[in-house]
Amino acid sequence: MERIGVETSLHAKAGRLLQMVIRYKKLEELLNVRKQMNDMKISCAPTNSGHENWDNINWNRCNAMIRKLQARIVKAQKEGRYGKVKALQWTLTHSFSAKAMAVKRVTTNKGNKTSGIDKIIWSTSDAKFNQ
Repeated sequence: MERIGVETSLHAKAGRLLQMVIRYKKLEELLNVRKQMNDMKISCAPTNSGHENWDNINWNRCNAMIRKLQARIVKAQKEGRYGKVKALQWTLTHSFSAKAMAVKRVTTNKGNKTSGIDKIIWSTSDAKFNQ
């Protein structure tokens, strides 16, 4: 009888060990998937917005997007939703449209020949688009 008890015990231990190995492999797969997702660096506010170069940017659309975000910020501020204001401000400052309009404003005004603190002048379309 003892021998049967020992065999059952060994089988039970082997079964538990097998279950632990399976759980470990599943955990390992989940960690690998998570690692791959973190490597992709997905942004909440896309930085290229599908544009290929500076000359193809739809400036009316950029302006409209910025105005909508600014209107939403004002509305949230009036309603006292300060968390929403902060989130919308972050979205605005990280959006492609706002960055592109800022670069356009700086490179097309009267002081466009003056370099900034980085001593670089953006005179070509490629330079403007890649900065």
